[in-house]
Amino acid sequence: MPTDAPETDYAFDTGAADAVPQLHALEAFLDPITTGRIAGPLLAPDAARCWEVGAGGGSVARAMAAAVGPAGRVVATDLDVTHLRPAANLDVRRHDVRREPPPGDAFDLIHARLVLLHLPERRRVLRTLASALAPGGWLVVEEFDCTAPLRVLTAPSDDAAKLFAQVTDAMLGILQGHGADLAWAQDVHAEQAAAGLVDIDTVTHAQSWPGGSLGISLYGTNSRQLEPELLDAGLSPGQLEAFRRLLRDPAFAAMSYQFVSTRGRRRGPGRR
Repeated sequence: MPTDAPETDYAFDTGAADAVPQLHALEAFLDPITTGRIAGPLLAPDAARCWEVGAGGGSVARAMAAAVGPAGRVVATDLDVTHLRPAANLDVRRHDVRREPPPGDAFDLIHARLVLLHLPERRRVLRTLASALAPGGWLVVEEFDCTAPLRVLTAPSDDAAKLFAQVTDAMLGILQGHGADLAWAQDVHAEQAAAGLVDIDTVTHAQSWPGGSLGISLYGTNSRQLEPELLDAGLSPGQLEAFRRLLRDPAFAAMSYQFVSTRGRRRGPGRR
């Protein structure tokens, strides 16, 4: 199966060495939340058909496949399938959700995490996902709300806290330059309603990340992935190295991004 991905405006290189620790940090933080949101009755061991959009490292797709069992089927899609492996009831397909039709229809569960906020076509894509649901099927869209400044809880100095804000603000500016909508998470609930979904509910999660933790390492791996553009934005190599040292300092702690999970159901009886 080919692994070279089409050109995209996505700011992060999913084939880079830093993509692996980036995915691990995201999975450690987000998977417990996601698995709770897609657990039964949304996901049960029967003939469920599931689509994991932008599957990344594949952890959610594997959890889906384990939950539905041999009678179910999971399709995991992404532009870059380097980190994905097929299994008995798990299909892996390279797929561009912006330009290609869904890999099937009548899905009982469709899940997209940290995908749509990066796509200028996000509203149209959400409607496409909603239309690919079976009657009674669920769409779960999960995004970071990056509109609120990241709160520093403890820092070894005021200058350290200012450096953290300076670098993280610069990273968000780069994402915006690549077409990301930092406020999209706030719009998903209304967009699901506009797409005709019902029983919509939204939950938001954030937590403290101390220096040296796996969670806070996400900011460091992001800074390495975006380093050329951060330097172009006026940051110095010394500032970036000081930022990464700060993230390893147990005297430092900051809040995570707010993670917003929204799920809605297509009208009609479900298959269960």
